Amino acid sequence: MNKFIYIVFSFVLSAVVFNTAYAGNPDRQGEAGAYELLMNPWARSAGLHTMNTSFVSGVEAMRLNIAGLSRAKGTEIVISHARYLEGTDIKMNAFGFSQKVGKNGTFGVSLMALDFGDIAVTTTDAPEGTGSTFSPNFFNLGIGYAHVFENKISVGILFRAVSESTADLKAFGFGLDAGVQYVTGPEDNFKLGLSLRNVGSPMSFGGQGLSQQLTAPGADHQLTYETRSASFELPSVLNIGVSYDFILNEKSRLTVLSNFTSNSFSRDNIGAGVEYAFNNKFMFRGGYKYDLGSSNAVDEKNVYTG
Repeated sequence: MNKFIYIVFSFVLSAVVFNTAYAGNPDRQGEAGAYELLMNPWARSAGLHTMNTSFVSGVEAMRLNIAGLSRAKGTEIVISHARYLEGTDIKMNAFGFSQKVGKNGTFGVSLMALDFGDIAVTTTDAPEGTGSTFSPNFFNLGIGYAHVFENKISVGILFRAVSESTADLKAFGFGLDAGVQYVTGPEDNFKLGLSLRNVGSPMSFGGQGLSQQLTAPGADHQLTYETRSASFELPSVLNIGVSYDFILNEKSRLTVLSNFTSNSFSRDNIGAGVEYAFNNKFMFRGGYKYDLGSSNAVDEKNVYTG
């Protein structure tokens, strides 16, 4: 009876997630912000183009499918430093921690920050630069919990705080992630994963950077005027992935996977990948992702293809 309840719960959650993700309007493409939430600082899942929704596990699951957090073994502490798009001088720094809670539960904390380096300050009077520099502060903190039922169905939820700021501007918001993983087969070969990410409150910038001194109409004294910035949504995405493990021998495994991503504010994409593992210590990974509805026009190239 309990197993039946768990399966029904997972099915209902999947249906709600699917309908929520498709509520977006294609005409809103490019209107979201906080796109650092879609960046992946972890090497293992990045090697598969962040498409291992069905079998990601441990700390890395908090960046893709929180349900996989429940499959962490004991205590995990992971630290990462990665470059984003070589030549941009953008660096990703991440820290993750997970701890088993009881027999089937796992608690996790994830922190990611972006390093933009030093950016020259420009003004209308000094468009070539004032000689000063600044560096934006972008970071997000996630706290999640996942639970596995009978080693077959995993569910998880994560709350994330998002902050973007400079010396005189700041924006803050909250996001929610939820996910499900299902494992079956004679050797748990077949895996199915579904996750909904970055559903949360709109964000908007505020601070002294949006105010300026102007002469009052019909007078010779100065007044402070503040510009209101438009709000923006978080980049919500739905991931649906499947994978199958081919056990070649006692030390070798070959995993093939496919993944579909529905983006609320950009084109949907689909992809596939392969992972070969030897002795569960040495891995070779590769993946390819394609934007649905894209063309070969130069103005539609993404950052990966130029």
